[in-house]
Amino acid sequence: MLATNPAADETVSLADMAGLTSRVNTLTNQKIKEIQKITGRMRMLALNAMIESARAGEFGAGFSIVAQEVRGVGGEVEQVATTLEQELVGQVSELERLMQIMAAQARGTRLVDLALNAIEIMDRNLYERTCDVRWWATDSAAVACAAAPEDDAARQYASERLAVILGAYTVYLDIWLTDLSGRIIANGRPGTYDVVGRDASRESWFRDAMALNSGDDYAVADVTAQPFLGNAMTATYSTKVCEGGRADGQPLGVIAVHFDWAPQAKAIVEGVRLTKSERQRTRVMLVDADHRVIASSDGQGILSEKLPLRANGQASGYYVDGNRSLVAFHATPGYETYRGLGWYGVIVQKD
Repeated sequence: MLATNPAADETVSLADMAGLTSRVNTLTNQKIKEIQKITGRMRMLALNAMIESARAGEFGAGFSIVAQEVRGVGGEVEQVATTLEQELVGQVSELERLMQIMAAQARGTRLVDLALNAIEIMDRNLYERTCDVRWWATDSAAVACAAAPEDDAARQYASERLAVILGAYTVYLDIWLTDLSGRIIANGRPGTYDVVGRDASRESWFRDAMALNSGDDYAVADVTAQPFLGNAMTATYSTKVCEGGRADGQPLGVIAVHFDWAPQAKAIVEGVRLTKSERQRTRVMLVDADHRVIASSDGQGILSEKLPLRANGQASGYYVDGNRSLVAFHATPGYETYRGLGWYGVIVQKD
């Protein structure tokens, strides 16, 4: 027969201990008040007995001695109760205060760790996107198409090749190849997104990619709703396509990968490990460098809300806001060669 450990099935937090300490403090105060009431009754009883013994004269002398003794005992009990109130209750109150501080610190630290975990998962995810775009810029089909943007066969083959990549990498909405002017010359999902021939020269990811020193570098645009992709939210990574697939080759065009932001970000903010009761009063978010909400577990304010985050130049921390909610945050730590974009993981939890 296997031994069982009942404690293993029970979760106890500092908040539980602080609550218990508070209840002990309340109970102690109640019992001290009850003792004081009893000693008050004993004093009154002793006083009445002494009055009656005085009326009885000689015959009440013995009873008077007993009444005085009862009065003395009552006084001693009252003194013990008073000392208990002054010393024990004070100590229990201080213990309660310290437990509340510890519980708040533990809660804040835990939420900071969860915020870090959320932004760290996203960082690792986006690091892979930086690798993907630089790798696919060297694909022979992409290079050939960029070198001969008017060649229908080259464009068709590049589109087919990009479609194969998208079939294996399902986190992307589409992959675009442009010429040096920003005109889209091929994409991986032409049947879904009719973008060939469109002008992407005003897109930040195109302009930034064209300004890169080499194909070893990459550019990234802010999370945005992309009109050419049905206003789906994307995080777009781009780099130059260079002659011969070499990082230092003559630029031929730009390749851009459109990361399917919404479902990936949603999975992260909704996947933070919270208890059932916490989940109902907690909002998990990713915010960009301008504190714009780019993902939220409640689905609210995405791309429209600017969070009044009080980071004060700190990489991580927590504080209580004006609504008495605990706000915990952690800045992007980056991953490998991906330095991050100054984003934060943020958790706001109501009491």
